[in-house]
Amino acid sequence: MSRPTPPSPQWPQSTPGAFPGAPGQTPYPASPAPAAAARNGLGVAALVLGILGFLSSPIPFVFWVGAILGLLALIFGLKGRGRVRRAEATNKGVATTGAVLGALALVLSVVGGVLTYKVATEVVKDISASADSAKALAPRDSAVYEDGLTLTVSAPVAYTPGSAATGHKPGDKAYQVTLVLENARKKAFDTGDIGVKAWVGAKDTPAGKIVDGKSGAVGEGFTGTVGPGRTVTVQVAFDTPPAAKTLTVELDPGLTYGRTRWDLPL
Repeated sequence: MSRPTPPSPQWPQSTPGAFPGAPGQTPYPASPAPAAAARNGLGVAALVLGILGFLSSPIPFVFWVGAILGLLALIFGLKGRGRVRRAEATNKGVATTGAVLGALALVLSVVGGVLTYKVATEVVKDISASADSAKALAPRDSAVYEDGLTLTVSAPVAYTPGSAATGHKPGDKAYQVTLVLENARKKAFDTGDIGVKAWVGAKDTPAGKIVDGKSGAVGEGFTGTVGPGRTVTVQVAFDTPPAAKTLTVELDPGLTYGRTRWDLPL
């Protein structure tokens, strides 16, 4: 007689997605995916650049740096706010502050530019006034510069321009002046850098320069290069009103030398 087959054991079924465990144990739920990190870099950069731009924009001579920083802050701030709207960043206030400071920096850079212009203008006026207030030399006095360059202006002598001369007005008087340049430097000097001006009375009454080729090269001034240890002499002539009492001649060898004046009685 055959024996009955015993029933097979029944195990509990595991819940899909649950952590498998022993029979009868409550399964753990699946872990959620980690949230994406906030992209707050643009907002922070906008704030830093905005502060730097705001502080540097009104400063003369560096206002352009503030303008560049302000423009970058404005761009980064607006882009940072865009990330906030797309839920990619969380620092809306920081980005907004950076954009506002950037815009203010751009406005203040205009003020800085105006201040730079005014400061530069005042500096130029002060330099000109200082040069104009320097004591004028007398005829045949020499201006000796530290590097060995020497300039001398002679006393004026009456001059009769030729028929082909230019720069002389009928009824005016003409005077010829001799200019001497001595180069005791160790290197050549380019005389093309020398500026020659003259006026009578007030500085705003210039004396006309006469160019006359009848005897030598009167009126052409300095030309060419003077070697070390060499001396060059040129003749210049000026047109003056008949009642003029003093002819002022100014020589400017270049920016590094400074201008020198001679007051020449007529």
